[in-house]
Amino acid sequence: MSKIDKTEIARKFIEAIPYSKALSMRLDAIEDGTAVISMPYDSRLIGDPKTGVLHGGAVSALMDTCGGAAVMSHPEGAVSRRDAALRTLSEAVPFIQYLGIQFDRRGDELTAILPYRDELIGNPVLPAIHGGVTAAFLEVTAIVELTWSTLWQDIEEGRLEIKQGAIPDMPKTIDFTVDYLRAGLPRDAYARARVNRSGRRYASVHVEGWQDNRARLFAQATGHFLMPDRARD
Repeated sequence: MSKIDKTEIARKFIEAIPYSKALSMRLDAIEDGTAVISMPYDSRLIGDPKTGVLHGGAVSALMDTCGGAAVMSHPEGAVSRRDAALRTLSEAVPFIQYLGIQFDRRGDELTAILPYRDELIGNPVLPAIHGGVTAAFLEVTAIVELTWSTLWQDIEEGRLEIKQGAIPDMPKTIDFTVDYLRAGLPRDAYARARVNRSGRRYASVHVEGWQDNRARLFAQATGHFLMPDRARD
């Protein structure tokens, strides 16, 4: 987003707030994550008639509006920060990249996507996706979901930043059982995982995979995982 775009968005943001407009606030400058907003002195805003000092509520409104504009102009706001963290997390595992697995995030819900390509075929007669690919896809989905769900709150509250060179330890697979319900057709596949139980040391996760129809699963799995010691991260 260009500086002009950010300035216009921030200006409209201020103008859309009746209270900010009533206090005659104006945007003076904006950069990546930084905003300068001014509010002209007005006798109506005096909080102490003896000293002429502005009321704290007016000052707070100015600071609150300026903070909101700064957040809107930041290149890595809340949404992009979450997506960047998820992308960095998945890109840290070479095999995830080899399979081409992607993750679509809606709030804290993740959907794994396995884009189809010919080299994933295991049975060229049907043809059908290799069972090993299906198993790996579901296991990756389970591990990423488990990692994401346990770190989500720390990421949201700014206590943890996932970046290259600072990837937190991921859960280790204890056992993973796959039910192959039908052939994986030569097309994109999707999967979602549900954490059944997550304790300090162990976790249980259920995963479901489908292709064209969410209600017609082509595979499902249940796994147990050893959780990392977060005190060492």
